[in-house]
This record gives sequence, structure tokens and C-alpha cells, in this order.
Amino acid sequence: MCGRFTQRLSSGEFARIFGAEDLAATSGDAYNVAPTQRVAAVVVRDGRRVLDRFRWGLVPGWAQRVTIGSRLINARAETVASTPAFRHSFRARRCIIPADGFFEWRRAPDGTRQPFYITAAGGAPRAFAGLWSAWRDRSAGGDRSGAADGTPGGDRSGAAGAAPLLTCSIVTTTPNALMATLHNRMPVILEPDAWDLWLDPALADPGELRALLRPSGADLVAWPVSDLVNSPRNQGPRLIERLAP
Repeated sequence: MCGRFTQRLSSGEFARIFGAEDLAATSGDAYNVAPTQRVAAVVVRDGRRVLDRFRWGLVPGWAQRVTIGSRLINARAETVASTPAFRHSFRARRCIIPADGFFEWRRAPDGTRQPFYITAAGGAPRAFAGLWSAWRDRSAGGDRSGAADGTPGGDRSGAAGAAPLLTCSIVTTTPNALMATLHNRMPVILEPDAWDLWLDPALADPGELRALLRPSGADLVAWPVSDLVNSPRNQGPRLIERLAP
């Protein structure tokens, strides 16, 4: 799975890399992105790429409560086309979630878990394959639990009468050689020549889409880091510093 990652660049920098209009207006320096927090993601809207803010943890349109999103932070590539929570988004609502690194925990024989930071060898951000959804609270009075303002100038809480809450999930797949030493899953990393295809809302061919959901990231490197990352309250460059041997 992928349970923590970093978005250290500003939304303006991510927008430039991914050729998108910046609607997120974030300053970056996110060293410990955790589920239910807001993340920047690229979608195609009205025929153009935009970078907007999404709550991490997909909430399907049919969901009764927003809290379901905390269990839907990842979508398995093997079942994404058939799982009820993800299949509609897989067909028509795909996104790219920029990340300059992510964390994974390796379990030792004694049961302890050592966090590792995984990033591209050159440090450039990578494109995680993502899914997104728009959710409105249909309950009387609205349910605002965990759904704060998500974008400048608009309430994305999902309450009745407000703009919908935008949410997202990261697609995961089997590990490449490096990740297999740490965990049995990894995020799907899209190469630049696959960005247009993945983002195209008109493309609904499951076979063509599944072909993109394979282990990638041959240039990834990993090193052990402090267990400070275990708490989402902790932030800053110290979280990705390599532990001394």
C-alpha cells in the first residue's frame, strides 16, 4: 500500500512540470502527507489540465458518509475495474497525484517496523496513478466531519448547497525489485508518455488502462529514516534524512 508520501514542491512548480493550470495554490513543504489530508492532483477539466486540491481517501458518490474515505486511500490495480467503490472513477475519473517521494515500512523478524523513504535517484517528482470522485452530503443538515474547506474561494465540505467534496485514491500494484525488499505493494508510477492516456476522460477501455498499471520506477532509491514519520503531526526535512548506519 501507500500510506504516506511527500509533496515538497509548491503547486505552482507541480503545475509547471505537469503542464497544468494551478488552482491548488499550495506552498508545498508537505513532508508527511497522511490520509484525509489535502493533496494536489492533476485532472482534465473542460479539455485542459488543472491542478486542484483533493482530500486523500476516495469517497464514492453513493457513499452515505465521508468517513468511508479513510478506508479507500489505495485502489488495487488488479481489482480497480470491478470494485464498486472505484470502478466508476476508473472508467471516467482518473488523476495524477504528483509526489517527490513516499514512505514504506519494512517489518523485521522481531516485529518492529523500520520506515524507509523512497524517491527518484535524481529527486524529480513522479506521477502516481490516481482516481478521483466528487461527493455531496445528502443527509439532513449535512455531515461536515473531516471535510474542511478544500480550495480557495469555495467550501468543499460536501454539505448541501455547497460545492462537492473532491477526493482521491492512489492506485497500487505489485512491487518492483527494490520495493519487494520493503513491501508487497507499491504505487503505480506513470511515465510521461502515459500521462495523456491516463488522464483522458474519454478513454474507457479497461484493457488499455490496465496496461498502464504495472510496476515501474526503475530509478527509485530508498533509505531508512526516523520513526518520526509515524506521527502525521511531524513535518520538516528531518523526516526524510537518511539514518546513520
